[in-house]
Amino acid sequence: MNWIVTNLFTVNQPEQGYVVTALYNVVQTDGQYSAEMSGCAQFNVEGSTFIPYEELTNDIVVSWIQQELGESGIESIEACLNGQIETQKNPPIAPENTPLPWN
Repeated sequence: MNWIVTNLFTVNQPEQGYVVTALYNVVQTDGQYSAEMSGCAQFNVEGSTFIPYEELTNDIVVSWIQQELGESGIESIEACLNGQIETQKNPPIAPENTPLPWN
C-alpha cells in the first residue's frame, strides 16, 4: 500500500503551523490492477509533540494518520482495497434482461 498525504490543515495554536487535519489517499496495486481510497484524519492538539511545519514529511504525517486509524483501521482499508482489486480480477456475473420466450 502506498500512503499519500494530499492536504494539511493547520492552526496557529499552540504553535504556528500546527497540523490538525490531513487528507490522504491510499493506493494498492497488484500487477495491472489498482484500487484507491481517500480519507481524512484529525489530530488532537493536546499532549502531542510539535514538529515545525517546514520539517514535516509525507512519512511523518502518514505515521500520525496510521496511529489515529489504529491496527484495525489500517486492516480495514487494506481489506477494502484488496476486495476492489479482486473484483477487477474476477468481475461478478451480471444478470441480463432476457426477452420473454413467449413474445
